[in-house]
Amino acid sequence: MVEKLTEGDVKYEARQKGVDMKIGLDIASLAYKKSVDQIILVAGDSDFVPAAKLARREGIDFILDPMWNNINPDLHEHIDGLISSWPKPCKKT
Repeated sequence: MVEKLTEGDVKYEARQKGVDMKIGLDIASLAYKKSVDQIILVAGDSDFVPAAKLARREGIDFILDPMWNNINPDLHEHIDGLISSWPKPCKKT
């Protein structure tokens, strides 16, 4: 029976339940415990503003890597640096 399966028979649903909150809690935990000197967050979502502010208040160097995507100005205000370590994607024509 498996041999008869096609791509149309398979449906993939990815759900993102509370991932931002969990990452924010991890950032807070690392900051309060003084476990790290620097955090590099690969994102650009303004949901991370509270976590970035908290980390910086705790003396953590907070760097953002948005992978060449635009970031929310609110988040840009609360970071110590901005890098894009991935190669910049080429525009498709």
